Amino acid sequence: MIGRVEITTEPDIVLARQLARKAAIGLGFSLIDQTRITTAVSELARNTFLYAGRGTMECWEVAGEGKGKRKGLQFIFHDQGPGIADVELAMTVGFTSGSGLGLGLSGARRLMDEFSIDSRVGQGTVVRITKWLTE
Repeated sequence: MIGRVEITTEPDIVLARQLARKAAIGLGFSLIDQTRITTAVSELARNTFLYAGRGTMECWEVAGEGKGKRKGLQFIFHDQGPGIADVELAMTVGFTSGSGLGLGLSGARRLMDEFSIDSRVGQGTVVRITKWLTE
């Protein structure tokens, strides 16, 4: 694991962004991909803070399968908030259960190469995003 951020206050969103950018630079991502990664991380960290109240973000360096085993970064957001009753609806651009623009989950999915979400009402949510280095 490269790092972990406890998300309990709004400034922790900045810490998550800083960790993501530092990891992206360290792995050699382009400036454009660094921006995509930090934007996705910022959106998901904000969602964790706003909708769950608290949670964590872990940053991992990962290796792909096959010849060359390309490298990438994976971020795992975990909270024990109220969960999402309708994940498909929550992934719709513009949908929000709060006062935001409804771009957090759908935007993070568009910016990253891989995206998965597991949410259970009353138990919390886990969002996993991965960006691969291009060759």
